[in-house]
Amino acid sequence: MKDYIVDLVLKQAGHNARLNLLREYLQAYILRVMHDAGVFRSTAFLGGTALRFLYGLPRFSEDLDFSAVEGEGMPFPVLLKKIKGELVLAGYDVAVDYDDEKTVRSAFVKFAGLLLAAGLSGHKNQRLLIKIEIDSRPPAGARLEVRVVNKYFPIAFQSYDVPSLFAGKVHCVFSRKYIKGRDFFDIGWYLSKWPGLKPNIVLLNNALAQTGWKGEFPGENNWRDMLYEKTARTDWEKVRRDVENFLENPSDREIFTKENILGLIKHP
Repeated sequence: MKDYIVDLVLKQAGHNARLNLLREYLQAYILRVMHDAGVFRSTAFLGGTALRFLYGLPRFSEDLDFSAVEGEGMPFPVLLKKIKGELVLAGYDVAVDYDDEKTVRSAFVKFAGLLLAAGLSGHKNQRLLIKIEIDSRPPAGARLEVRVVNKYFPIAFQSYDVPSLFAGKVHCVFSRKYIKGRDFFDIGWYLSKWPGLKPNIVLLNNALAQTGWKGEFPGENNWRDMLYEKTARTDWEKVRRDVENFLENPSDREIFTKENILGLIKHP
């Protein structure tokens, strides 16, 4: 398995294309291990990587994000031991650091020597990291569905429906303390792919309340105005710098401009 992905990556042109492909393949491998371990019976797959795997989001994502949806599920250390064991069997040199004391359980899966083998680094000790996060107490109100995809490996996921996923992204835009350009790119992508899409308002408001939101709460009639105002006052140069290295097609940054995204928000 390791030799396969290294050969595949070396055929790609450009550092970012190689790095993104390598990371995405490893994400898929980890997801398949989780699927085979039965994790998705009690856990939903969310975030940018979920959007890419499930709906073809045209950008890459660094992390694997999940939400507990039924019971405790597999203990986090047990899951990580399973993931590490399967990766080692596949030929990878892997270490795992984790924190399961917080509400959002997190881990870094660290691959040694892989960046060197794939021609992405001249340093043997430089590691490729994949972050895994599982929210053990997510906000209520999400609607669930099961999807089957075949991206490197066939996998069945439990995930949120599109309005609930969109609510999560709107929550990020409203509540994040810093500018993450990928949030705004994703907003533009959502609204261009599903014209007239509305967020799951119950989930959005529960998420805002859970994270200490102090402002006006969005509703069916004002969420667009709130999102428009937030986008309009955002420093777009910071948006571009954040998102450009993750785009599947670099020219997309000329399509999902500030003006175009504002137009999508204002005119469904």
